[in-house]
Amino acid sequence: MHILILLLLIIAIIFGPQMWAKWVLKKYKSPRQDFPGTGSELAQHLLNELNMLHVKVEVTELGDHYDPNAKTVRLNQENWDSKSLTAIVTAAHEVGHAIQDHVGYQPLHARTKLIGFARIAEKLGAGLMIMIPIVTILMRIPGAWILMFLGGLASLGTSVIVHLITLPVEWDASFARALPILEKGQYLSAKDKRPAHRILTACALTYVASSLASLLNLWQWFAILRR
Repeated sequence: MHILILLLLIIAIIFGPQMWAKWVLKKYKSPRQDFPGTGSELAQHLLNELNMLHVKVEVTELGDHYDPNAKTVRLNQENWDSKSLTAIVTAAHEVGHAIQDHVGYQPLHARTKLIGFARIAEKLGAGLMIMIPIVTILMRIPGAWILMFLGGLASLGTSVIVHLITLPVEWDASFARALPILEKGQYLSAKDKRPAHRILTACALTYVASSLASLLNLWQWFAILRR
């Protein structure tokens, strides 16, 4: 019974944030006639208002994000051309990251470097996992696979740690940058303020939620190694 409860708790921790974030973003993605522009149009409008003309706005297939190296706000196709509350608020969140970059918000630059390191670590971890059976067979070192599995575990878990550490960067983009702009510019009606808080929270949790879900790769590797 205790094992079942523990298993359910682990599943909730891994899938809970991701499912909640997806549910919130989907709930408010219906087009609205009362919004004067799309997500991409709002992003460009805000950048113009903030005199950040050097920042571009592009459509992407890789998910909504701000690229500090290319100085570009990128929105997925749905948020790019939709007049939904999700599109509007998500665009403002990504502009929030552009503002962080513009004012020299150091945690954003630190996160960019850490994410680059995490990607390298993930590839290294996957490589270690693949090499475990080869090294074990060729070198015949007892327990070698355990050491390499632990190395792979540390590497694959790096992205989760990085996103947990840098969660304040997302929170700042949502509630210290995007929300004040939306409220000051009166882009939201009174009825939209509470849903907007939920969407901004979902935007802040997106990276953490997806990286938590990626931990399931470890279970897949473990199952392969036990064969």
